[in-house]
Amino acid sequence: MPKISDKQREGRRQQILEAALACFSEDGFHQTGMADIVRRSGLSHGAVYLYFQSKDDLIEALADDRHRREAVLNSVAKGSGDPIEGLHALIRVYAQWLTDPAGEARRRVGVHGWAEALRNRRVRSSVVEGIEMPRALIVALVERAQHDGLIRRDFGADAIARVLIAIFQGFVLQKCWGDEFDVEACMAAVTGVIDGFRTTRPGTRRRTRT
Repeated sequence: MPKISDKQREGRRQQILEAALACFSEDGFHQTGMADIVRRSGLSHGAVYLYFQSKDDLIEALADDRHRREAVLNSVAKGSGDPIEGLHALIRVYAQWLTDPAGEARRRVGVHGWAEALRNRRVRSSVVEGIEMPRALIVALVERAQHDGLIRRDFGADAIARVLIAIFQGFVLQKCWGDEFDVEACMAAVTGVIDGFRTTRPGTRRRTRT
Protein backbone atom coordinates (compact mmCIF):
# COMPACT_ATOMS: atom_id res chain seq x y z
CA MET A 1 0.00 0.00 0.00
CA PRO A 2 1.59 3.31 -1.06
CA LYS A 3 2.50 5.74 1.67
CA ILE A 4 0.84 9.15 1.78
CA SER A 5 2.41 12.39 2.91
CA ASP A 6 1.50 14.17 6.14
CA LYS A 7 -0.24 16.81 4.05
CA GLN A 8 -2.35 14.18 2.30
CA ARG A 9 -3.11 12.50 5.62
CA GLU A 10 -4.30 15.77 7.14
CA GLY A 11 -6.30 16.49 4.00
CA ARG A 12 -8.15 13.19 4.32
CA ARG A 13 -8.77 13.79 8.00
CA GLN A 14 -10.30 17.19 7.23
CA GLN A 15 -12.34 15.63 4.43
CA ILE A 16 -13.86 13.20 6.90
CA LEU A 17 -14.47 15.92 9.48
CA GLU A 18 -16.23 18.10 6.91
CA ALA A 19 -18.43 15.16 5.96
CA ALA A 20 -19.26 14.51 9.62
CA LEU A 21 -19.96 18.20 10.18
CA ALA A 22 -22.41 18.27 7.27
CA CYS A 23 -24.19 15.09 8.39
CA PHE A 24 -24.42 16.11 12.05
CA SER A 25 -25.64 19.58 11.09
CA GLU A 26 -28.42 18.21 8.90
CA ASP A 27 -29.59 15.20 10.91
CA GLY A 28 -28.11 15.45 14.40
CA PHE A 29 -25.94 12.89 16.14
CA HIS A 30 -28.45 10.11 16.71
CA GLN A 31 -29.88 10.08 13.17
CA THR A 32 -26.40 9.98 11.64
CA GLY A 33 -24.52 6.71 11.32
CA MET A 34 -20.91 6.08 10.42
CA ALA A 35 -22.13 4.73 7.07
CA ASP A 36 -23.67 8.15 6.32
CA ILE A 37 -20.38 9.87 7.06
CA VAL A 38 -18.40 7.40 4.98
CA ARG A 39 -20.78 7.93 2.06
CA ARG A 40 -20.62 11.73 2.42
CA SER A 41 -16.83 11.72 2.57
CA GLY A 42 -16.41 9.79 -0.67
CA LEU A 43 -13.79 7.57 0.96
CA SER A 44 -13.87 3.88 1.77
CA HIS A 45 -14.97 2.48 5.12
CA GLY A 46 -11.41 1.37 5.78
CA ALA A 47 -10.03 4.85 5.11
CA VAL A 48 -12.50 6.52 7.44
CA TYR A 49 -12.04 3.99 10.26
CA LEU A 50 -8.29 4.41 9.94
CA TYR A 51 -8.76 7.94 11.33
CA PHE A 52 -11.89 7.64 13.47
CA GLN A 53 -13.24 4.52 15.17
CA SER A 54 -16.64 5.91 16.17
CA LYS A 55 -19.04 8.84 16.05
CA ASP A 56 -17.81 9.90 19.49
CA ASP A 57 -14.29 10.18 18.07
CA LEU A 58 -15.64 12.45 15.32
CA ILE A 59 -17.70 14.55 17.73
CA GLU A 60 -14.67 15.05 19.96
CA ALA A 61 -12.45 15.91 16.98
CA LEU A 62 -14.95 18.51 15.76
CA ALA A 63 -15.08 20.00 19.26
CA ASP A 64 -11.27 20.17 19.40
CA ASP A 65 -11.25 21.86 15.99
CA ARG A 66 -13.78 24.42 17.23
CA HIS A 67 -11.72 25.06 20.36
CA ARG A 68 -8.67 25.83 18.23
CA ARG A 69 -10.66 28.26 16.12
CA GLU A 70 -12.07 29.97 19.20
CA ALA A 71 -8.60 30.23 20.74
CA VAL A 72 -7.58 32.35 17.75
CA LEU A 73 -10.69 34.53 18.20
CA ASN A 74 -10.10 34.88 21.92
CA SER A 75 -6.48 35.93 21.38
CA VAL A 76 -7.79 39.17 19.82
CA ALA A 77 -9.36 40.16 23.13
CA LYS A 78 -6.48 38.81 25.21
CA GLY A 79 -4.00 41.01 23.36
CA SER A 80 -5.79 44.23 24.25
CA GLY A 81 -4.01 46.42 26.80
CA ASP A 82 -7.31 47.88 28.04
CA PRO A 83 -9.49 45.18 29.71
CA ILE A 84 -12.73 47.01 28.87
CA GLU A 85 -11.71 47.27 25.24
CA GLY A 86 -10.77 43.60 25.43
CA LEU A 87 -14.35 42.75 26.41
CA HIS A 88 -15.72 44.88 23.59
CA ALA A 89 -13.28 43.26 21.14
CA LEU A 90 -14.53 39.85 22.22
CA ILE A 91 -18.11 40.93 21.52
CA ARG A 92 -17.17 42.19 18.05
CA VAL A 93 -15.33 39.00 17.16
CA TYR A 94 -18.16 36.73 18.26
CA ALA A 95 -20.70 38.95 16.49
CA GLN A 96 -18.76 38.40 13.26
CA TRP A 97 -18.77 34.64 13.85
CA LEU A 98 -22.48 34.75 14.59
CA THR A 99 -23.25 36.41 11.26
CA ASP A 100 -20.83 34.33 9.17
CA PRO A 101 -22.87 32.10 6.82
CA ALA A 102 -19.96 29.67 6.63
CA GLY A 103 -20.29 29.05 10.37
CA GLU A 104 -23.93 27.92 10.24
CA ALA A 105 -23.14 24.20 10.24
CA ARG A 106 -20.71 24.58 13.15
CA ARG A 107 -23.29 26.54 15.16
CA ARG A 108 -25.91 23.83 14.55
CA VAL A 109 -23.49 21.06 15.55
CA GLY A 110 -22.60 23.05 18.65
CA VAL A 111 -26.26 23.12 19.72
CA HIS A 112 -26.55 19.37 19.03
CA GLY A 113 -23.49 19.00 21.25
CA TRP A 114 -25.20 20.82 24.14
CA ALA A 115 -28.07 18.33 24.00
CA GLU A 116 -25.78 15.32 23.63
CA ALA A 117 -23.76 16.51 26.64
CA LEU A 118 -26.77 15.74 28.84
CA ARG A 119 -26.34 12.00 28.24
CA ASN A 120 -22.77 11.51 27.04
CA ARG A 121 -19.98 12.24 29.52
CA ARG A 122 -17.31 12.32 26.83
CA VAL A 123 -19.22 14.94 24.84
CA ARG A 124 -20.00 16.87 28.03
CA SER A 125 -16.30 17.06 28.78
CA SER A 126 -15.62 18.59 25.36
CA VAL A 127 -18.51 21.04 25.68
CA VAL A 128 -17.41 22.18 29.14
CA GLU A 129 -13.83 22.57 27.90
CA GLY A 130 -15.07 24.77 25.06
CA ILE A 131 -16.99 27.01 27.46
CA GLU A 132 -14.10 27.16 29.93
CA MET A 133 -11.80 28.90 27.44
CA PRO A 134 -13.86 32.09 26.91
CA ARG A 135 -15.04 32.01 30.54
CA ALA A 136 -11.47 32.09 31.83
CA LEU A 137 -10.59 34.87 29.39
CA ILE A 138 -13.57 37.01 30.45
CA VAL A 139 -12.81 36.39 34.13
CA ALA A 140 -9.21 37.54 33.59
CA LEU A 141 -10.34 40.69 31.76
CA VAL A 142 -12.93 41.53 34.42
CA GLU A 143 -10.46 40.97 37.25
CA ARG A 144 -7.96 43.28 35.54
CA ALA A 145 -10.69 45.90 35.12
CA GLN A 146 -11.67 45.55 38.79
CA HIS A 147 -8.05 45.90 39.84
CA ASP A 148 -7.84 49.10 37.78
CA GLY A 149 -11.06 50.41 39.30
CA LEU A 150 -12.98 50.22 36.02
CA ILE A 151 -15.57 47.58 37.02
CA ARG A 152 -17.46 47.42 40.29
CA ARG A 153 -16.18 44.89 42.80
CA ASP A 154 -19.62 43.98 44.14
CA PHE A 155 -20.07 41.72 41.11
CA GLY A 156 -17.99 38.54 40.95
CA ALA A 157 -15.82 38.17 37.86
CA ASP A 158 -17.00 34.59 37.34
CA ALA A 159 -20.66 35.67 37.60
CA ILE A 160 -20.14 38.39 34.98
CA ALA A 161 -18.39 35.91 32.67
CA ARG A 162 -21.20 33.36 32.96
CA VAL A 163 -23.86 36.02 32.28
CA LEU A 164 -22.07 37.14 29.09
CA ILE A 165 -21.56 33.55 27.92
CA ALA A 166 -25.21 32.73 28.60
CA ILE A 167 -26.28 35.72 26.50
CA PHE A 168 -24.12 34.60 23.59
CA GLN A 169 -25.34 31.00 23.84
CA GLY A 170 -28.88 32.33 23.60
CA PHE A 171 -27.99 34.18 20.39
CA VAL A 172 -26.49 31.00 18.92
CA LEU A 173 -29.64 29.06 19.72
CA GLN A 174 -31.87 31.74 18.17
CA LYS A 175 -29.71 31.75 15.04
CA CYS A 176 -29.96 27.98 14.72
CA TRP A 177 -33.75 28.22 15.05
CA GLY A 178 -33.69 30.51 12.03
CA ASP A 179 -34.94 33.47 14.04
CA GLU A 180 -33.83 36.58 12.14
CA PHE A 181 -32.73 39.43 14.37
CA ASP A 182 -30.49 42.49 14.25
CA VAL A 183 -27.16 41.19 15.52
CA GLU A 184 -25.59 44.64 15.55
CA ALA A 185 -28.40 46.02 17.73
CA CYS A 186 -28.12 43.04 20.06
CA MET A 187 -24.37 43.48 20.40
CA ALA A 188 -24.98 47.15 21.26
CA ALA A 189 -27.30 45.93 24.01
CA VAL A 190 -24.58 43.59 25.30
CA THR A 191 -22.21 46.56 25.36
CA GLY A 192 -24.81 48.28 27.52
CA VAL A 193 -24.78 45.31 29.88
CA ILE A 194 -21.00 45.59 30.24
CA ASP A 195 -21.27 49.35 30.78
CA GLY A 196 -23.70 48.62 33.61
CA PHE A 197 -20.90 46.86 35.48
CA ARG A 198 -18.57 49.83 35.17
CA THR A 199 -17.70 52.18 38.01
CA THR A 200 -18.06 55.21 35.73
CA ARG A 201 -20.07 55.88 32.61
CA PRO A 202 -18.23 55.62 29.27
CA GLY A 203 -16.69 58.95 28.35
CA THR A 204 -16.58 60.11 31.97
CA ARG A 205 -13.10 60.76 33.24
CA ARG A 206 -12.34 58.81 36.38
CA ARG A 207 -10.83 60.79 39.29
CA THR A 208 -7.21 59.80 39.81
CA ARG A 209 -5.29 59.88 43.03
CA THR A 210 -2.67 62.56 43.52
